[in-house]
Amino acid sequence: MPPTLLIAWRFITSRKRSMAMTLCGIVFGVGFFIVTQAQTSGFQRFFIRTILGTSGAIRIEDRFQDTIESAVASGEGGRASSFRVRTDAGHYVEGVDFPDKLREALAPFDDITGISEVVSGRGAIRSGFREQSMRLFGIRLEDHLAVSDLGRQIIFGDLQDFATDPNAVIIGADLAKRLNARPGDTLTLETGGHTGQYRLAAIFESGVRDIDKQYVYLDLSEARSLMEKPFGGAFLQISLSDPDRAPELVVQMEETLRHSAMSWQEREKVWLDVFKALRFSSAITVSTIILLAGLGMFNTLAMMVMEKTREIAILRSMGYERKDVAQVFLWQGAIILVAGTVLGWALGALATWGISRVPLRIRGIFATDHFVVNWDPAHYVVAAIVATVVVMLASTIPARRAARLEPGAIIRGSAA
Repeated sequence: MPPTLLIAWRFITSRKRSMAMTLCGIVFGVGFFIVTQAQTSGFQRFFIRTILGTSGAIRIEDRFQDTIESAVASGEGGRASSFRVRTDAGHYVEGVDFPDKLREALAPFDDITGISEVVSGRGAIRSGFREQSMRLFGIRLEDHLAVSDLGRQIIFGDLQDFATDPNAVIIGADLAKRLNARPGDTLTLETGGHTGQYRLAAIFESGVRDIDKQYVYLDLSEARSLMEKPFGGAFLQISLSDPDRAPELVVQMEETLRHSAMSWQEREKVWLDVFKALRFSSAITVSTIILLAGLGMFNTLAMMVMEKTREIAILRSMGYERKDVAQVFLWQGAIILVAGTVLGWALGALATWGISRVPLRIRGIFATDHFVVNWDPAHYVVAAIVATVVVMLASTIPARRAARLEPGAIIRGSAA
């Protein structure tokens, strides 16, 4: 063990109370940093899983429409000639007209794990004397289960009833509550002036209020018949093995397929920015605890330099160089840093586990009945980096000041 480390330990034990306060500041700062990041990132990841489980990673909805524009050019002799050019002026044709051909065109994209053709419309749904507005989605159940979490979102009824009965529907939990409907009830759907009666097979809950109070799922063929859309007018919902690559794939798909595509990051940009701001603000707020602990350490070490001038003079007269004296004070910062970081990690892990057990019912943008946390090693690494920067900066200035002390001047000052 280096002699400078032993001396540093003796100096620490000589000011136990102030060093203990600094250590507690580092421990609580690191621990709270981990806890807040685990909560905010946990809710963010849970929100992303909910969105991917309901709306997919990518949606292909409309076809680009090239437009023909006329132009006039003057030639020799002042004669003018007109010609037409094809331009992409941002016009769209609503819906996917040939979904099967589009599926074949999507085959080269290896990241795609599922494709669901969906036809949608708006209308009303009635149960007895109750009526609510709805958004009707025609799906092939097997395909849609590959791109969504609908199978895991069923809370009442049986999904198999929907699979075997083309006249069955699935509706959201909030919509079922407003209609006072239960599995087995008969519901009337009206869209585009056409009506039909269907049996309620199951009720789902996604946790997204706008979805749970409006969405109605019906077999694709039956939905086309009800809405009188025998072909076209659909959109493709796509799931990916790596959802983070969605923006990159959207660009490739639009260039290749000549259809507009939208990634989940673009659809949910507002909420993603909100979560990002919360994580950043909580990190800044909690980092102030570590900063205050660093200021406490700076004050303690600065006072120690003033109190230990005689000891520093003795060390220099014994042959210790300036860098050795500086190491004594840097070792003190390192000891507090290591102890505070390790204990802070333990506190952060324990507090994160405890918070994950706290009941908390949330409905609106996702559904959960307890705090959602994210166990990410990066949180521990970042907390340690923040603590390291603050503590070492707080230790460096007193260390450099101690190294500049001259033993002769100290002894002369003491003699005087």
